[in-house]
Amino acid sequence: MTAVRIPLLLVATISAVATASAQSPAPFAGGDPKEGAAIVAKDCNGCHVRRFGDVAAAYTRIDRRVNTPAQLKAQIAFCNSQLGSGLFPEDEENIAAHLNREYYKFGMP
Repeated sequence: MTAVRIPLLLVATISAVATASAQSPAPFAGGDPKEGAAIVAKDCNGCHVRRFGDVAAAYTRIDRRVNTPAQLKAQIAFCNSQLGSGLFPEDEENIAAHLNREYYKFGMP
């Protein structure tokens, strides 16, 4: 009886984890990438061009600082704070959604 229960429990556990993973929303699912793109164009691109030569280089360079969704959120918050941009949390979420869609692809198929 125990020999049968262990494989069944294992299958049930694997199934539950797979289902939970499939139902987890993509990072920044609450953000609007279109709104984020407008903010990035207005408030971010100029600095990134000055520092990295072009916009994409800030996000795609080999030694980039951002490698997880949490790091992306932290970097956006840091820039907002350092520049005194006055962005609201929803603005930061929109920026993250845009940057994730265009460059990072965290949690995307």
